[in-house]
Amino acid sequence: MPTIEVRGYPYHYEQKGTGTPTWLFLHGFMGSHADFEAINPRGTAIYLDLLGFGPNAPVVKDSHRFQAEQQIADLQTLIQNLTQQPVQLVGYSMGARLALAYALAHPEDIQLLVLESGTPGLADADERQARQLADEKKAHRVLESGMEAFINEWEQLPMFASQQQLPATQRAFMHAQRVAQQPENVAASLREFGTGAMPNLWPQLRALDVATVLINGALDKKFLCITQNMLLHLPQAHDVQIPEAGHNVHFEAPMMFTQVLNDMQAMLYK
Repeated sequence: MPTIEVRGYPYHYEQKGTGTPTWLFLHGFMGSHADFEAINPRGTAIYLDLLGFGPNAPVVKDSHRFQAEQQIADLQTLIQNLTQQPVQLVGYSMGARLALAYALAHPEDIQLLVLESGTPGLADADERQARQLADEKKAHRVLESGMEAFINEWEQLPMFASQQQLPATQRAFMHAQRVAQQPENVAASLREFGTGAMPNLWPQLRALDVATVLINGALDKKFLCITQNMLLHLPQAHDVQIPEAGHNVHFEAPMMFTQVLNDMQAMLYK
């Protein structure tokens, strides 16, 4: 896989297609570029392994590299190296949180922002503190018990229940990818860029001058509620619900997800 080194860290990526627009995909927690293997919209698509994740990820010695501002700085360098034009930035879950933070910091780099099952963080200070404590327990669990035990618990979360209906080979791929992650990196990501640790971005949403698409699975009730609140704040937002899909829409319904990307591109930039 091609690699771009940023401040000593080797970012791996895969590129498919040609021409415009240029799509940049950011995977979720414990994912990799391969999450989007089945997503091939019109134009050039770049699939990135985020800091500390993916099959070739080394252990990140400085855990502070996972903090939002550090990842934003890395992502800006990557975009400048990968393309000379604004990108269609697509983020899923953790990747959606990073994509939103990046768009708020560097809107000039974004032509279209697509947030799949995303959140601007937690507005309430007590909720943030409680989430930080919960993520610290998860981080400790990863390091003490190892990836297999942690993933077996993780995959029982209600937001992944719909994935039990997927073919066994598809579920096995996702499980193997999660188990293969570096536990030190997983723990550091939870501590430094978990939902409780990330900045509260809600107050900044009204200032986001970027066309935004919010994609959710119709079965993911928690994040549907978050999206409805986001729509009240974002000045240029559209929402799309994919029927019979849960939290990981692009993995559960890749054809419909790809169609949404192509349709929104055509509609917003005629």
